[in-house]
Amino acid sequence: MLIQSIRLNNFKNHAFRQFDFSPQINCFVGNNGVGKTNILDALYYLSVGKSFLGNTDQNNILQGEEFFNIEAVVADDEKENIIKVQQPLNSKKIIKKNDKSYERLADHIGFLPSVIISPYDNNLISDSGEARRRFLDGMISQTDTEYLFHIIQYQKTIQQRNALLKAFQKNRYFDADSLDIYQHHLIKSGNIIHEKRKTFNEKFSPIVQKFYQLISDGKEDIEINYQSDLSEQDFEAILVQNLEKDRILTYTSRGTHKDDLIFLMRQFPLKKTGSQGQQKTFLISLKLAQMQMIKDITGKSPILLLDDIFDKLDDNRVSQLIALVNKENFGQIFITDTHKDRTQSIVQRINEESRIFEL
Repeated sequence: MLIQSIRLNNFKNHAFRQFDFSPQINCFVGNNGVGKTNILDALYYLSVGKSFLGNTDQNNILQGEEFFNIEAVVADDEKENIIKVQQPLNSKKIIKKNDKSYERLADHIGFLPSVIISPYDNNLISDSGEARRRFLDGMISQTDTEYLFHIIQYQKTIQQRNALLKAFQKNRYFDADSLDIYQHHLIKSGNIIHEKRKTFNEKFSPIVQKFYQLISDGKEDIEINYQSDLSEQDFEAILVQNLEKDRILTYTSRGTHKDDLIFLMRQFPLKKTGSQGQQKTFLISLKLAQMQMIKDITGKSPILLLDDIFDKLDDNRVSQLIALVNKENFGQIFITDTHKDRTQSIVQRINEESRIFEL
């Protein structure tokens, strides 16, 4: 998959921008605050229909305007496709492929797979399990539509069950039959999600290990453990056992929505034992493994978005990273940096077919 060009209207701080891309390496350079990361975010929108920064769609409209529009020409093996993301100020977001609107965002996910490496990745190590679950869900959803369907169903059902538990407490009554209506759907989707996550991580963890060894010259052993309530006990039994607790808390306290990925180095938590350099290397290995998995499963080469990595890694490690990605032939690379000369020096040593855009 190749993004041949993109056009932005009223997206964040860009009233209008248009770029024609190299099929290999593309760099956006300029001072802080000019909107380099926002362009990567627009590219991410083309892939998954939302911001990687967590902003709401409405907040991404340029201040004072009535809409934003992202339009790109994306080529696959067979033809060129026009992808559009349109967000009016006071109505629903529209995503189109060749002027045909998707009925559901889920129907678009996976068409243009992407992976982003950014400073915000640190929360995968430092934050709670929610960040790691989102990462895991995002990875699997780009390659498995059944998984995406059940994630959406599960989250809806959890919200409904929690709302009912809150209503029971507020109105001081309890109806087990009403709760059972949600229980069946929760267990069905939860079990499917659990099995798919388990199977995915069994393949994923060794690939992360492989890339970590390549980048770090084999200095440390790392692994990823998938932690789930459902690994220890049947989901129905978990819900029955925790029913009284859930009634008191007014939310579903145990289940697939509490799963986590445990990052280990030498069998100890990476968060506690890994240096800053080791943690950065781990995060990059994590994203390269994500790219490898997407390519292996779908046959598509995902685009790679590298946000501000030159200031986080030394030039040698950046060169190693870009050369490794280029060698593996993952797909297009999009890079942001504040120093044109540094960027030009590194990317041209690796691949002459690159373009640098000054903002």
